Amino acid sequence: MPRLYATICIMPRITRAALIQATNPINDSRDLAKIKQAMIDKHVALIAKAAAGGAQICCLQEIFYGPYFCAEQDTKWYQTAEPIPDGPTTKLMMDLAKKHKMVLIIPMYEVETSPAHLYFNTAAVIDENGNFLGKYRKHHIPHCHPGFWEKFYFAPGNVGYPVFNTRFGRIGVYICYDRHFPEGARELGLNGAEIVFNPSATVAGLSEHLWTLEQPAHAVANQYFIGAINRVGTEAPWNIGEFYGSSYFCDPRGQIIAQASRDKDEVLI
Repeated sequence: MPRLYATICIMPRITRAALIQATNPINDSRDLAKIKQAMIDKHVALIAKAAAGGAQICCLQEIFYGPYFCAEQDTKWYQTAEPIPDGPTTKLMMDLAKKHKMVLIIPMYEVETSPAHLYFNTAAVIDENGNFLGKYRKHHIPHCHPGFWEKFYFAPGNVGYPVFNTRFGRIGVYICYDRHFPEGARELGLNGAEIVFNPSATVAGLSEHLWTLEQPAHAVANQYFIGAINRVGTEAPWNIGEFYGSSYFCDPRGQIIAQASRDKDEVLI
């Protein structure tokens, strides 16, 4: 009997995604509400720019609406945390996602009041119709000198490694310091992620050498795309170093296919 073979050709899907890296427009201000609102206003305009460029998915940088306040240990920053999804920033972003017909990944400082009063470094995921799909909470919390006192502010994540099904692809999130650890990256792959976003706030030094080493390795090992985001500039009064931008996309072969500048506000599509 002759053997019969069938060839199945699956047409590729084209997804346009955006990463936003940005400086804090109000450097060295002690007015926390003013800082937060300025960053939100700035990102509203940058999200619109991403949408105008045809982006279907857009991810912001780690705790997008403020400076990297973990450079100091001060309880005043707790007041910048919000519940997710019931807080005002998530609701604003849900409206923007619906307006622009774009999936949004929004990293914020989250407070959970029930069943326990805890704070998390979180990313909310919202679909193109403005629906809240869920959240990822950063698992790996650094606490080291100089300037990375995160255990003062964040509990370790407790919602696992969810993957969110969207019209434009299956999305996973890994936040900043998480990228140094392969286990969660593997979990996201096993859970079906097609693109993983890593919103970050990281400064020059050893971090910069690892920036284009670790995440392409995760992409190769797990066969998904990665969108890596880092903020830019220096932030007074702490001046812990230069946030070196260089946000990028890499493909499942580990090749960087698009990269932003080192020192400028930018929407990378």
